[in-house]
Amino acid sequence: MITCFVNKSKGFLSEGMSKKIIFKPYDLTIEVPEGENLLHAAMTAGIHINASCGGAGVCGKCRILLEEGSLECQPATVLTQEEWDLGYRQACQCTVTTDVVVRIPPESLLDKKTITRRRTGVSLRPAPIDVAALKEEGLYDPAFQKKYLELPPASLSDNICDLSRLETGLHRQHRLDNLTLDFLLVRKLAKVMRQEDFRVTATLDFAQRRSRNPRLVNIEPGDTTHKHFALAVDIGTTTVWAQLLDLAKGEIIGQAADYNGQMSYGDDVISRIIYSQKEGGLKTLQKAVVTTLNNVIRRLLKQHKLPVEEVSHLTLAGNTTMTHLFYGIDPKYIRLAPYTPTACHIPPVRARHLGLDLPEHVFIYAVSSVSSYVGGDIVAGVLASGIYKDPKLTLYIDIGTNGEIVIGNQEWLACAACSAGPAFEGGGIRFGMRASRGAVEEASINPDTAEPMFMTIGMAKPKGICGSGLINLLAALMETGIVLPNGKFRDDLDSPRIRRGPDGLEYVLAWGSETESGEDLTISEVDIENLMRAKGAMFAGYLTLLDSVGLKLQDIEQVILAGAFGNFINIENAIAIGLMPDLPRERFQFVGNGSLTGATLLAFSRELLEEERRVADMMTNFELSETPGFMDKYIAALFLPHTQEEYFPTVTERLRALRG
Repeated sequence: MITCFVNKSKGFLSEGMSKKIIFKPYDLTIEVPEGENLLHAAMTAGIHINASCGGAGVCGKCRILLEEGSLECQPATVLTQEEWDLGYRQACQCTVTTDVVVRIPPESLLDKKTITRRRTGVSLRPAPIDVAALKEEGLYDPAFQKKYLELPPASLSDNICDLSRLETGLHRQHRLDNLTLDFLLVRKLAKVMRQEDFRVTATLDFAQRRSRNPRLVNIEPGDTTHKHFALAVDIGTTTVWAQLLDLAKGEIIGQAADYNGQMSYGDDVISRIIYSQKEGGLKTLQKAVVTTLNNVIRRLLKQHKLPVEEVSHLTLAGNTTMTHLFYGIDPKYIRLAPYTPTACHIPPVRARHLGLDLPEHVFIYAVSSVSSYVGGDIVAGVLASGIYKDPKLTLYIDIGTNGEIVIGNQEWLACAACSAGPAFEGGGIRFGMRASRGAVEEASINPDTAEPMFMTIGMAKPKGICGSGLINLLAALMETGIVLPNGKFRDDLDSPRIRRGPDGLEYVLAWGSETESGEDLTISEVDIENLMRAKGAMFAGYLTLLDSVGLKLQDIEQVILAGAFGNFINIENAIAIGLMPDLPRERFQFVGNGSLTGATLLAFSRELLEEERRVADMMTNFELSETPGFMDKYIAALFLPHTQEEYFPTVTERLRALRG
């Protein structure tokens, strides 16, 4: 058994002032002050419990089982009386009054093994980069470069200062002039110059946007040009990804990922912005994501047996809120009209100043954002997909809690964000969950018997239903006629699978004897309504953005799906429920993690590093809530697949054929 102590004051807590919590299944024991919030205690101890609403008590995802002792709890707002009687409690609504033993049930746990899962038939996540093509196009030219120099040793006849000797050598041997200097380098210059008898390697930063002069950022003894590495990072709301890049060889040599530590403070950007406004909230969130990234980088370097000193720089992409929180910038006004972020273009900053365990010479370059809800992750994806230089009219979609859309080509780009809500990530769905072990992801239904067939991630007992599973299940319910176009269940079917539950009629996907929790796994009319709102917001966003630039759905020549969720969508089913436009299927492409791919490209190419700001500046942002016609289009989309059949000709034809 592991025991740790959680203390807000000094030293360990003294006897009589604390209460003991044992967390199962970890067998982790912590001591906290009496009256401590249970969710906060778990966070402080490094134990993750799903908390989609950031502790507001409305999502019900932070359920725990009280096995021993007692907790003082607020009246349950989302738990049933049956669940309460079984010992379930909402961690965010409970304070510790006695020594307790609590168990985190499977549905409240995260499974890190599923972060890197793959799907056959589509691009891997993250998508691979064709470095050879970069080199063929003359774009492989890292912004950070190493230059080896053999300098004449200092002598009585040649005793100019070390810095001047270095600058002269760079001019004569590499034709580099007008350098700017990182002052911290000067402090170690004398020692380094003499370690290998004035044979040194200089690291230069050619990514200066305001000045064309390269900056000298590091000096090492001997020839280390073959030891030159960089990190590319995607800070997602859910997951933090990092790739390790060999700049000397032009290769991606490894990647690692972990769940963003900020998840304990809310699933979505809005809940995290709200948390950041609490006392110490911004500092807590910044530390949480930095800790996650430090762990990912440490694991990646250890795996490839590389010392951290060989890392030269880091490129980073993330949505606007995640970028603000990573840098410790107050995101308050992102969610308040007129929705203005503090900064869209963040200047380079020393990694150590943000708390990263990287050498002092390592600087961070972040991809520019466009607006409060179209961030650097989308700009990086647009850059990686190449649509900014493609003559084809392209619809670029990144679906998540805040679905982003870009439409355009090499001449212009328009973008918008849709408040799709958390449904596609399991939020707002009673048995919704992230894509982890035990989540239902494939589903079909026998049209004659209404009996289901489904598969879970990891082929484990079902715990819940992930976003792609919800799409597949809803499509199956719709195509078998069990769910009507208005999202309601037929009430005239003779099947035990269809019954009345606490939220109206519901369909039982798995009986309690078959599930991990022992509870029937269902989807209700309320769940379906939340899914329809999410897909309706996305489709209304496509139409509104197209209308704003005078185009129609039929004008779209290619559709690019990005992001973790996009890689696992069944296109046919996504079109069937009205989430994706009904276009020829060959026009759809998957690009995987466009955000990470874009960040990697910036590390490999200083031209693209300079280009990303131009790409961001050419993207015209539309605030959909302020755009005429959006609400009308949204209301019209609250139907399966849509109130206007002409938008979904192939779906309409198939449904008519199925129903005779």
